[in-house]
Formats: sequence, structure tokens, C-alpha cells
Amino acid sequence: MGGLPHGAEAPSGWVTRWAQLLAPGARVLDVACGAGRHTRWLTARGHRLTAVDRNAEALNGLEAVARVLCADIENGPWPLPGERFDAVVVTNYLWRPLWPTLLDSLAPGGVLLYETFAHGNASVGKPSRPDFLLQPGELLLRCQGLRVVGYEDGFCTAPDRFVQRICAVREAAPAGETPPRHPLPEPAR
Repeated sequence: MGGLPHGAEAPSGWVTRWAQLLAPGARVLDVACGAGRHTRWLTARGHRLTAVDRNAEALNGLEAVARVLCADIENGPWPLPGERFDAVVVTNYLWRPLWPTLLDSLAPGGVLLYETFAHGNASVGKPSRPDFLLQPGELLLRCQGLRVVGYEDGFCTAPDRFVQRICAVREAAPAGETPPRHPLPEPAR
């Protein structure tokens, strides 16, 4: 991806598009954050970030802008038991056993922004192992019980890749009450 280390690239267009749904000063969890491209971008917009990654070297420097946790979330205990966030951001990462924990980390009214590689990506490059590729409709299935406000599943260019993306909200209002208003972003022109 242009020679930049993972996490040093520009923030994902999916994240920047849907970040307007976050309340001012939202508590945001950036999972498998790498060098912190989303952590830095969201912090610059006034949000309070917790950044988690297993690569201590990639996390260097993020302490100045976020709460940083170096943790192996695939082989060790979840470092944030019981904590809830106004948003959970995950990009270019998939560890299926973590799904219940990610969803449990989402506070009422919270926004899930998730984007990663999907079935078909093996035809254009890496990752190519099925363990690291979402199956058709998998994000929709995983987000049952949340209100999906945006979803895409398809092919992208520059670089060529197959992705799935979802923006979903955990409703805050009990049944029968008016849900919070999350204005949709205008389509890019």
C-alpha cells in the first residue's frame, strides 16, 4: 500500500465517512490499530481514543494522543473487560472469536465501524487464507441486533481488493421510544 507501514496510511474512507455519527468527545476503541491512523485522525477531531495492538513498536508515539494498550487479543485475555465505548473501529483485521467481545464493548447508542478483506481477495493478493476473509454477508450476520446504517460488500481498486464494510448502531432507546438521530452522511460527489 504505497510502501507505508500498516497503520501509517491515510484513514479509511469508510471510517471518515461514518465518523460524523460519533457524538462530540466520544470514547472510541481502535482495535488492532497498527501505527494508529484512525486513532490519530479521530483524536484530532476531539474524540477520546483507546488504541489496542499487539505490536509494541507500531504503538510507539501513540501515547501522546491516546490510551495505548499493547496486548495479544488473539492469545491472551481481553485487556478491557467490562469497558464500553461510544464507538468501536476495526479495519483490515479479522479474528472471529473476538466478535462477542467487540459487540459487548459497544455502549448503548454506540457505533461500530468495521471494514476488512472479504471472500474473493485471494484472486488479487493477500490476505488469501479463508480465516482472514469475510464470507458473503458475514458482517450482516455478525451485526444482527444492531441497526445497520451502512453496508458494502464488493471490489475496490487502488489497491485492488475485495472488502466488506459495515456501520451499525446499538440502539440506546428501549422499544417504543424514539431512537437517537444519526444523520446519514451525504454521498461523495
